[in-house]
Amino acid sequence: MTTAPGAAELGFDAGVSETLRMLLPRIAEETVAAIIVEVPSYAGPLSGRMGQNIENAVQMAIGGFLTLTSRNADASTPLAPAIETAYALGQGEARSDRSMDALLTAYRVGARVAWREMAIAATNAGMSSSTMARFAELLFAYIDELSAASVAGHTDQLSTSGRVRDRYLEDLCRLLLSPAGGDELIAGAEKANWATPKTLTAVLLPASHVRGVMSRLGSGTLQFSDELPGLDKDSGLAVLFVPDMDGSSRQQLLRQLADRLAIVGPAKPWTQVRSSYLRTVSAKQLNLSPEDFGPSDTELHLAKLVIGADPEALSDLRDRALAPLSGLRTSTADKLAETLRSWLLHQGRRDDVAADLFVHAQTVRYRMGQLRELYGERLNDPATVLELTIALADLPPGR
Repeated sequence: MTTAPGAAELGFDAGVSETLRMLLPRIAEETVAAIIVEVPSYAGPLSGRMGQNIENAVQMAIGGFLTLTSRNADASTPLAPAIETAYALGQGEARSDRSMDALLTAYRVGARVAWREMAIAATNAGMSSSTMARFAELLFAYIDELSAASVAGHTDQLSTSGRVRDRYLEDLCRLLLSPAGGDELIAGAEKANWATPKTLTAVLLPASHVRGVMSRLGSGTLQFSDELPGLDKDSGLAVLFVPDMDGSSRQQLLRQLADRLAIVGPAKPWTQVRSSYLRTVSAKQLNLSPEDFGPSDTELHLAKLVIGADPEALSDLRDRALAPLSGLRTSTADKLAETLRSWLLHQGRRDDVAADLFVHAQTVRYRMGQLRELYGERLNDPATVLELTIALADLPPGR
């Protein structure tokens, strides 16, 4: 406490100390009145009980200082109560989502009012100009200490509440990635003080890209990179949950990710965003992410995602559907499978198939003749056509 020893050295006699102390109620009242005028954001709060609390705090703070100025005062007399009160005021401002600007202005107003009243009283009591100057210096230094204590309280409160909220947001992300029910998710969102949107869209991207992307997205966007379900621990990936990017807003999201290697899931009701995340994981596992920088929209790959949902079942279906080709040479089987796929996709239009395969229409006719011999009437069976369409939809090279 830097002002305590200096204040004790002033050594005011009992009469001066008492005169100054009698001013405290008026100083406190005028301080609150001046703050209301000069700090508009405090006008409402100070008109009620908070105003009385501030008056009490002013009297305690200045009263503690005056105690030290008395003759024979002990320089070790603690000013901790006033400092603690100032610290708590700073914490209160942080909890009320206010910056320190208003409170620091209030301190300056209070210092001016207090000095004006006490200077008049000290002059009337015959205090020397040198003592007056020292008195003013120490009083304003003391107000600075109170201001610093409030700033510390404000900073500590923000730091503590920020860390706590970050932890709650991480817990919420874990819930969103789990099969948790709606009630549990709502409780998690309330605990984290997170405003729930209508929808969330999962975005899977390298963790190193998160900072650059977060600056472009809304403040309600959540991020998480710790042990993502379905991915290796060392995947180096993170997930973002972006609020209300459904409908026409989806293109806006894709534009914001234009220079990022990201996989964008579908927009889902926020309590169902796990399904959006799982779709991005499926796209990642199927290598649907782009080779160059830029986002991959899972909505454009739904057929591939459906076909790749059960690779083993797809393999079994493919083996059964293409069994008539199994006895042929590999090169012949590949050409016939390629032709059959194009024939199915172009609904039997021979010229379109020929253009697709860069072959003559007669070649298409010849190959389809071979296929009809192998499959017979099954090529006219809707169930067989469906199986062949699925089996050949994403046929790997060299099948």
